Amino acid sequence: MDVLRLAVRTADLFAVWLGKLTLTALRLLGRRGNALPGLVVEKVFPGYLARAMAGLPEGVVVVSGTNGKTTTTKMVATLLSERLRVLTNDTGSNFVRGAITATVEHATWTGRLRYDVAVFELDEAWAVRFVQKVAPRRALLLNVMRDQLDRFGEIDTTAGLLGKVAAATTGEVVLNRDDERIAALAAGTNAAVTYYGVAPELRVLFPNDEELYGGPIHVSDRPARVELQALPAPGRPAATMRIDGVDADVLVRAEGPHNAQNACGAAAVALTFGFDSAAVLAGLAKVSPAFGRGQTFDVDGRAVTLQLVKNPAGFRQTLRTLDAGTPDAIVVAINDDYADGRDVSWLWDVDFRALAPLASRRSTSGTRAADMAVRLRYDDVTVDDVEPDLEKGVRAAIAAVAPGQRVVVFSTYTAMWELHAVLQRTGQAR
Repeated sequence: MDVLRLAVRTADLFAVWLGKLTLTALRLLGRRGNALPGLVVEKVFPGYLARAMAGLPEGVVVVSGTNGKTTTTKMVATLLSERLRVLTNDTGSNFVRGAITATVEHATWTGRLRYDVAVFELDEAWAVRFVQKVAPRRALLLNVMRDQLDRFGEIDTTAGLLGKVAAATTGEVVLNRDDERIAALAAGTNAAVTYYGVAPELRVLFPNDEELYGGPIHVSDRPARVELQALPAPGRPAATMRIDGVDADVLVRAEGPHNAQNACGAAAVALTFGFDSAAVLAGLAKVSPAFGRGQTFDVDGRAVTLQLVKNPAGFRQTLRTLDAGTPDAIVVAINDDYADGRDVSWLWDVDFRALAPLASRRSTSGTRAADMAVRLRYDDVTVDDVEPDLEKGVRAAIAAVAPGQRVVVFSTYTAMWELHAVLQRTGQAR
């Protein structure tokens, strides 16, 4: 038995070394990828992840759903960091291999993992593969929207994937009660269920998939442990949450109504750990925008904000971040690489008419810049420039506005990665 334990420990040590060396090699080559080290470790040491996660006292929290995974994961990790040592895949690499990379990267060279809990964002399909290896102690399931039909197919298929995550969860499942497909997953899990949601008068601002396409607004009667009562407004930067029946104001630094909703989900997860409302509010106030999701850079005296968009519901919600202030230039950067989804017909389900009176300059960029320009013109939005080269397109927008003014860039996933690198190189993050 001792020989067997020694062999396992040695294998796990080699797994960590292999992952760390692969990651180091990538960085020396100037590559930003976070999937390859995890993929290599998974192939050579397939049992490593399960054994590493079994050593965490509080287990694993899985965060999944169509929209909001990365920002919500950061919220959960920041909240839990008030009292626990938290491991997370904060680069947005949300496949199983991304979780493995985060694990080996943060393990010591002796193989030790000095954390209490792991909080992993996982793509809906990959979340199923993850829970086949590691049963999460907790899961936070956000929403189901039409997204990348070439990968997921119809929406009920995606709901079925998340149902498998709920069924595999051993402790607590936190569900968005206002998405009926998500709320229905409570019937298929043996874990304790906690709901979060928004007040009935706010429901119209947070449509589920059917409501987005004209269906009637459904108001759930399920009790929410955390409920969004009021959104930030001009002159009032805080949102109001009702936590266990008590209202409190909280500053949500990530822009947009959808992030106030996501903060409720993160707060509900913290409550399952025994956090009180004071700790929840303190943690949420510390959350900064996640990678490429509302991040702002100073470039030549101009503020440039990156906003990720990837499906109709997410784009519509992200457009509402403009309610906080009209930018001086807008760039819509659309790529159609595999990670974005090859099919960009979803852009026709987004209402862009609100962009017509906004900004003095509107442009498109990316591999589908021309298609995006056509789409905007159908909504009577004038396009001033069509530039497929992402860096040139954003630089032109920056040059067209005066110092002190603001540029907002709406971009798909791969465009966001490229532009993030450009802005890091040429500007400074706020």
